[in-house]
Amino acid sequence: MSAAILFALLSLLFAGLVDVVFRRYSRVDRSRGMYVLGMGVVWTALQGLVVVAMGTDLRIDGRTLAYGLGAGLLVSLANLCLIESLTHIDVGLASTVYRLNTIGVVVMAAILLAEPLTAIKVAGVLLGVFAVVLLYERGRDAKRQRLFAVYFWLVVAASLLRAGFGILSKSATSQGVDPQLLLLVNAPVWILAGGVYAVFREKGMRVTIAKVKYSIVSGFLIFAVANFLLLAIARGEASVVVPIANMSFLVALLISLALGMERLTPRKSAAIALTVVAIVVLAHA
Repeated sequence: MSAAILFALLSLLFAGLVDVVFRRYSRVDRSRGMYVLGMGVVWTALQGLVVVAMGTDLRIDGRTLAYGLGAGLLVSLANLCLIESLTHIDVGLASTVYRLNTIGVVVMAAILLAEPLTAIKVAGVLLGVFAVVLLYERGRDAKRQRLFAVYFWLVVAASLLRAGFGILSKSATSQGVDPQLLLLVNAPVWILAGGVYAVFREKGMRVTIAKVKYSIVSGFLIFAVANFLLLAIARGEASVVVPIANMSFLVALLISLALGMERLTPRKSAAIALTVVAIVVLAHA
């Protein structure tokens, strides 16, 4: 097994754990903003230690700052949307839709980066769209259906924001921006985004022991996801390692099933199978 694939699999593992921890946090009515803020503090501290340990020049130019702030805003908003959506939908469903950001990356890369949109890429995108259609649950009463629809499309928005993060990060590294400095600028944006959300959306910034514990655990996991993915991209092709890392929804689903957090339905099984095929197809495009 190559180092690139190994690092992609490690990113996959930690991303699956992140989704499950997000779900467990969301099962109780707690501040999402303070959670993201706390994760940002932990990730910033860890990323700073890595940058110092590697002896990286800490001078950040305007281009690195602009890309880092933009990418950090997109990914922090994506995770806020994901955490919000997990208050009302299963972790397996949310994680599957969220990791379909591979589709958004393919489409955005064709539009914004002029990358070729081949027939096999179109096939992968269509398979992913079919998976989302299968995951969209119907047959509920009107009130529950409306509530489900709101949170389902919220996780779709999270997936699109995450795709935007991937495109912006790829553009940054292709223009010579140091990846470690990019992550170092990304992380503090979570502090700002979480704080703003807590103050203006949730009307408070109360700190509790539970929030601190979840923030520390999730901050370590987010740090691991980002850095292992960075190591994978540095050693292999992004079109291969990113789709592999995005299969983390399988880990999230297996853990949530083992913990009794949700049940596996035939419809969900078919959607997950389609998603796996879609990501494998896109990886070979």
